[in-house]
Amino acid sequence: MKAVILAGGKGSRISEESRFKPKPLVEIGGRPILWHIMKLYSFYGVDEFIVCCGYKGHMIKEYFVNYNNTRTVSCYDLSANDSGAVAMAGNATAENERFKVTLVDTGLETLTAGRLLRIRQYLEGEEEFFLTYGDGVSDVNIDQLLAFHRKQGKCVTITTYPKEERFGQLKLKENQSEVASFREKTKGEASLINAGFMVMNRAVFDYLGDGSEMLEDGPFEKLSGAGEMAAYRHDGFWSPMDTLKEQMYLDHMCRTDSAPWMVWK
Repeated sequence: MKAVILAGGKGSRISEESRFKPKPLVEIGGRPILWHIMKLYSFYGVDEFIVCCGYKGHMIKEYFVNYNNTRTVSCYDLSANDSGAVAMAGNATAENERFKVTLVDTGLETLTAGRLLRIRQYLEGEEEFFLTYGDGVSDVNIDQLLAFHRKQGKCVTITTYPKEERFGQLKLKENQSEVASFREKTKGEASLINAGFMVMNRAVFDYLGDGSEMLEDGPFEKLSGAGEMAAYRHDGFWSPMDTLKEQMYLDHMCRTDSAPWMVWK
């Protein structure tokens, strides 16, 4: 299976860092948060990634082009195709990494549904795939998430997490494993939110329309309304990196060897 990572946003809430680099390249513990996300998936055997680039996407491409100069992996078979994608693969090293990365320029102002539509061709032959945001870390068990998705038999499974009201809220049905409704960023008391780390079937493309919306708006509302969205509850660790304070918090956890998401260590 492949993992799609949404990495094209401008990261305006962490402008202290995103003025100079895209948010997925902001470092925690000396490595970009994008690397941490990929390491989590790789720990569970998912080594193929499609990265949806946008804002300062050339810097993400430069990071991977120069990946052979880092401590982790050497890259080979670098190639660019007519659509602007860059594909590269990695040799296993002492850290046992083997990444295959496809970087796609999905546009500067494109919303998340549109970004997903623009990488559809790179998912040919994939009946299901992972999708997550490039700015949050978690110790979610990817194997258990996938098993839950397959058992529920829904088009989309999202990982839920209890969080404050600035995130989109969702309501579960009585069985506690199916989403009844989804609302983006409504105010109110703490509730379950979408923490990313999703699994999707190919049928999700039927819900994206022309790609002019955020995934969390029309597409997710349609999916939940059709009974095609399942909720995998995660009660472990999860944190976004939307602000400088959150970046410093995650960085401190890395540097004090107390980062729960670093399950590969």
